[in-house]
Amino acid sequence: MSISYAMQTGVSGLRANSTAVGRISENIANANTDGYRRSFVQMVTTSTLSDNAGISPSGVRAFQSADVSTEGAVRATNSATDMAIGGQGFFVVSAQPNETNESNFFLTRAGSFLPDENGDLRNAAGYYLAGFPYDQTASIGNVDRNQFGDLKTVNLGSLSQTGSPTKEMTVSGNIPAQQTGLATPGEPFLSSAEYFSPLGEAERMQFSWQPTATASQWTLSIADADGTQYGDVTVDFHDSGPLAGAPRLYSNPVSTATAPAGFAFDPATGTATLTVDNGAVPQVIELAIGEPDTHGGMTQFAGDYSPLKTASDGAESGVLVRTEIDERGDVYGVFNNGNRKPLYNIPLAEVANPDGLLKADGNAYALSRGSGKYSLNQAGQGSAGALTAGALESSNVEIAQELTELISTQRAYSSNAKIVTTVDEMLDETMRLKR
Repeated sequence: MSISYAMQTGVSGLRANSTAVGRISENIANANTDGYRRSFVQMVTTSTLSDNAGISPSGVRAFQSADVSTEGAVRATNSATDMAIGGQGFFVVSAQPNETNESNFFLTRAGSFLPDENGDLRNAAGYYLAGFPYDQTASIGNVDRNQFGDLKTVNLGSLSQTGSPTKEMTVSGNIPAQQTGLATPGEPFLSSAEYFSPLGEAERMQFSWQPTATASQWTLSIADADGTQYGDVTVDFHDSGPLAGAPRLYSNPVSTATAPAGFAFDPATGTATLTVDNGAVPQVIELAIGEPDTHGGMTQFAGDYSPLKTASDGAESGVLVRTEIDERGDVYGVFNNGNRKPLYNIPLAEVANPDGLLKADGNAYALSRGSGKYSLNQAGQGSAGALTAGALESSNVEIAQELTELISTQRAYSSNAKIVTTVDEMLDETMRLKR
């Protein structure tokens, strides 16, 4: 190796180690940056072919990389929209809300998201969180998980839930068997149930179970909140056998011709059809009491009266009061009418080689040929990690390790500087040979 080659080798060492110091400095500066992945430098020898076809060392260069696949520690926060990923995967974000250009999407592990003035979830770097929206049937439909086109920005601003009318109701409970078959039947057992009008208004329906002088027989009267009767049904219960306590027979005490308007009953299914005159188009409600000769629905056993339990569809109008995020990435809206509805599913993007991602501004990464193909997977399924709401992932930087490498790199830099000064002295000595 000539003297000039030695000088060039020393200079390459200075350049490579200064790059390493830069990476170490970046790691230390971002030690408390949520979701940050440490970068590092690997030294690679560079060589050239000499005139005699031998390999002549010519220095070193710094190959920069990032430790993206190593996770950081998870810590709890007080924000419901903070999220940490436990395992593989990245949040999908975009620089603009509802982005349509696939090249403008990025990946990040920084999960500190808050609603902006429009209700869009955005992190401190200004990136908007993307997810698959749920429709009114609580389904995200058929989405393509190998491209970003079906993603929308997660928006939690001023969401409201329109009212939906009740179409079906079920009634269950127990009435005391010992109250029937008496010469003088006792007072009826009363209860009521809530249902919703087409405008989302809560209304009530009343039920009266009157014991009769016939053993195990009751008369059910159904009325509106003002006491106006819809109709009556006679219900006989099994008093023995494997179906003891279950309805045995339903009968309408009035003929079809004289049945009250807006009321019909199917004895075969134990279902009453009520037509509620509360609008230009009357509301029809199917009220299921229980099929005869089956357990479930209404029962009659000796003992205390069990207040009727009712279940119905439909909903009252409501506005969003808070959000909840589960480990599968489903974002639920909790409304002031008590309903809980899925709004979005936050997918996790997985790539074949996370360390091959390209660093972008704002603690984000861009896809590259080296990272391989991506897929948008549901959190907690397959190889995708699980989401933890109300938590953030810390940087994976270890300060002690960085300071140790800083000392080592500084020593290497000083040694390469010594090469340059030594070669300078050698050149100076060579120049004095002429004298």
